[in-house]
Amino acid sequence: MSNENLTTMIYNGIEVYGGAKRERRARPNATYHEAARDVPVFAETDVLVVGGGPAGTTAAIAAGRIGADVMLVERYNHLGGLSTGGLVLWIDRMTDWTGQRVIAGVARDYLDRLPKEAVMGPLHADWGSRDDATAAYWRQRSAAFKGIVTYSPTIDPEALKTLSMQMTLEQNVRLVFHAWAAMPIVEEGAMRGAIFESKEGRQAILAKVVIDTTGDADLLARAGLSLESDIDAQDIHHTINTAFLLGGVDMERWMSFREEQRDDFSAFMVQGRKALEFFEVPSCSWRNDIALFMGPRLTGYSAVNVEDLSEVEIRSRYLTVGYVDFYRKRAPGFEKAFLMLGAPQIGVRHSRRLMGDNKVTRAQWEEGTVWDDEIGVSTSLSPNFPNISVPYGSLLPQELEGVLGAGRHIACDASSHSFLREIPQCWLTGHAAGVAAGLAAGSALEPRQVQPQMIQRELLRQGAYLSPAIEKALRQRPEEKEAGDSRARLESSGRT
Repeated sequence: MSNENLTTMIYNGIEVYGGAKRERRARPNATYHEAARDVPVFAETDVLVVGGGPAGTTAAIAAGRIGADVMLVERYNHLGGLSTGGLVLWIDRMTDWTGQRVIAGVARDYLDRLPKEAVMGPLHADWGSRDDATAAYWRQRSAAFKGIVTYSPTIDPEALKTLSMQMTLEQNVRLVFHAWAAMPIVEEGAMRGAIFESKEGRQAILAKVVIDTTGDADLLARAGLSLESDIDAQDIHHTINTAFLLGGVDMERWMSFREEQRDDFSAFMVQGRKALEFFEVPSCSWRNDIALFMGPRLTGYSAVNVEDLSEVEIRSRYLTVGYVDFYRKRAPGFEKAFLMLGAPQIGVRHSRRLMGDNKVTRAQWEEGTVWDDEIGVSTSLSPNFPNISVPYGSLLPQELEGVLGAGRHIACDASSHSFLREIPQCWLTGHAAGVAAGLAAGSALEPRQVQPQMIQRELLRQGAYLSPAIEKALRQRPEEKEAGDSRARLESSGRT
């Protein structure tokens, strides 16, 4: 493919590529009338989770732990989404800048239960370390930033696929693979299920509560809700790529070359850009003999345009093959490299975000706001900022009942999306959505009617981390009052 008229940009040290797209055929200016028909009901459930990525898998597990009947619909043959099928093996910071583990709960269970050989990351004793030598070692392995060691492990995607399935089945979650949710079922201002397509044709699933964890707010968009799609042009959160793994490598030898032969490494990079134009260096995986390539990251493409997605895949495949050839010939440690796997899922970072009852904004987290309805805490972008409180309102679409949104499309501004899209934050918001949905379904409430304190208490029971101020407030508030508040809401709604 021609790379003519393409541009290279650098955001925070990461190269991003964008430019001309292929000329496309015009789409016909025509429509086709689809006849009305009765759709068979496949199942009825308490909680329907649409999308089995990091947020959806976690939501299903959390709702199941409360005792809800849960069904999870996933278009691929595995769970984990970008953390497995997308080869986002590097799990971003689970700790804050002091070494405190703030992404916990179900997220912690994943990492604690993975086989030791499936995880590469710093020991607990090193979390938060500012020792120069320790930080330098882990910086090369994507687990130290700004001179501070963080718990940012790299994992075996196949092990996480297996564990994710095991953990959902332990909660009696009914898994439906190879099925694509096509349309929401909306009745009287509330989402009550979804119509999905599979090899069996078009069928419906009815639910008391729906959780949209599609990553692109697909069900919310098709319900006609207002959504946001603005981007932070100075960040990579809007780029798209297809990752790949190279096997048969020696990453220790490669890292020694990069760190100890700086002039030769610089010459290597110049040669790579000249040969391929799009050019990136590998990251460590969970094994020394496997290298992870997260790019090239392409900008200017829409994650909800099928032609753009197709073009990214085509361009990425050509580049992947070029990388294998170039690295095998010129990179120390890559002489016997082979293409082990191209990601079966495209690496989408951003497309749409829901408009919620509340939203995470840069101004709020720069001020250190702790929301009364906090459902989780994210580490901040630098030690200059406090931990970031995530409100329950960011999961609640403004214009529709019966549904929660979790994962990379929660309500936030473009700047905050740069980190809320990451795997740990998707685990965090998915955990909260699952708890809220389970409580709502079990009490015949809409998700918006569930008391945040009830959600917070259940999150803590399931091992999640909340701000000290929230835990203190919960200790001062009797649980009986929360139950009474919920009972009053039930009576006023006429559902008791």
